[in-house]
Amino acid sequence: MSALPPYASTGQRIWHYGFRTICGLIFFFLIAPIMVIVPLSFNAENFFTFTPEMLRLDPEGYSLRHYVDFFTNPNWQGPLWNSIKIAPAATLLSVCLGTLAAIGLSQPHVPGRRAIMAMLISPMIVPLIISAAGMYFFYSRIGLQGTYFGVVLAHAALGIPFVIITVTATLVGFDSSLTRAAANLGASPVTTFFRVQMPLILPGVISGGLFAFITSFDEVVVVLFLGSASQKTLPWQMFTGLREQISPTILAAATVLITISIVLLATLEILRRRSERLRGLSPS
Repeated sequence: MSALPPYASTGQRIWHYGFRTICGLIFFFLIAPIMVIVPLSFNAENFFTFTPEMLRLDPEGYSLRHYVDFFTNPNWQGPLWNSIKIAPAATLLSVCLGTLAAIGLSQPHVPGRRAIMAMLISPMIVPLIISAAGMYFFYSRIGLQGTYFGVVLAHAALGIPFVIITVTATLVGFDSSLTRAAANLGASPVTTFFRVQMPLILPGVISGGLFAFITSFDEVVVVLFLGSASQKTLPWQMFTGLREQISPTILAAATVLITISIVLLATLEILRRRSERLRGLSPS
């Protein structure tokens, strides 16, 4: 936001600085609980509070012991690898199905587009506990409850709405005359999609995929309902650890998840700006 002009009135100045103060307080309210976790994860003691040595910034009060435990303890490495195996598969499935659904629903001749769209994004609206319970009863009848493929399908169902929304938003500025021109030049629908349409909507596809990945990697409720002991993911391990055996290693795991989320969000912002440049909404 641009700075105030020298001729701004008193009321405009009050609103200018008041608005920034309110935004700063809201940002602090949202980010402070997360930022507290990061220094606590370096605690040299098995405490969830700041020790006197940490408050004095004494190097002896800080240690990497909890990170060492996280990256070497089988109780944490097993769930971490399960999350790494489940999240990419669920993301790939979400991207494929969500992109196709968004492209289909972007066609004006599709009957009942609004109803279909509402149905497809309903996992974002319906409380997660209800979705998990419904998936549990359905999967138990068809034999997918407690299987790797069942968990991947459930996470894909939760990630598809994010892909649909981001790809649909990208398709708003898409020039459909490009696909018609490709068809007139003899390109098949598949060639037109991969050579003309996909490069232009790729930022939206990747953004939706990143959201789907974050949703799958951080999800715990559905895994508790559908997963077995062999599908225990990292959020599941953190949840059960808080209930059964509190360990400061949870703070190290949380910091790792925070770092992954920050990297993915930064990637999303880069893709958003690239998409705006491609659509001519921002200067290059």
